Amino acid sequence: MAVLELRDVHTYYGHIHAIKGISFKVEQREIVALIGANGAGKSTTLRTISGLIRARHGQVLLNGEDITRLPPHEIVSRGVGHVPEGRRIFPQLTVWENLEMGAYTVKDRQEVAQRMEFAFAIFPRLKERLHQKGGTLSGGEQQMLAIARALMMRPRILLMDEPSMGLAPILVEGIFEVIQQLNAQGTTILLVEQNARMALEVAHRGYVLETGRIVLEGTAEELRGNPQVQAAYLGMH
Repeated sequence: MAVLELRDVHTYYGHIHAIKGISFKVEQREIVALIGANGAGKSTTLRTISGLIRARHGQVLLNGEDITRLPPHEIVSRGVGHVPEGRRIFPQLTVWENLEMGAYTVKDRQEVAQRMEFAFAIFPRLKERLHQKGGTLSGGEQQMLAIARALMMRPRILLMDEPSMGLAPILVEGIFEVIQQLNAQGTTILLVEQNARMALEVAHRGYVLETGRIVLEGTAEELRGNPQVQAAYLGMH
């Protein structure tokens, strides 16, 4: 059974039909990339899965359970972690407090401490910045914190929205290495990314979104070799 499945999902912003009947699956331990131009509907898709926007038609299934109508906090507690575009950490809270917010559903303090250690094993720099306010961290460190915060709830699936945005190239490589590391440790990932080249290097499969519709799908290798994808997203003609 797929960890995540979307069936004929339609999402609207007011009268604007943003997602027009998309269907796709993410299997256990996969990295699946959603690529497409700005405004294609990538972030809207993630927000629909998280319940931040309600799908008007269709279904979102998590391990076979219909979560389409659940409020966001219940979707989180069922194991959907979301690293939003633009990081959205709590700037006035310390690194420690931001991470604690990620584990707000966990009542066992020892379990919270263990999860923190797991996060620090992946992002040692966060341990050095433990009592620093989130807003004073560099862009790369804030992205690390946003990912670590989502990991604090041990998600069944991690939704990552533009993790490389606004980062220096050397930091982008580091973030993609972390994505692969998390996946190797068993985390299933749905990755939305403008950097299609990097996304298709780490993903197993991918879907191409254009104006709210899936126009192409395939293995990452197939998409990398597709002339349309090369011309539109990989800068090759």
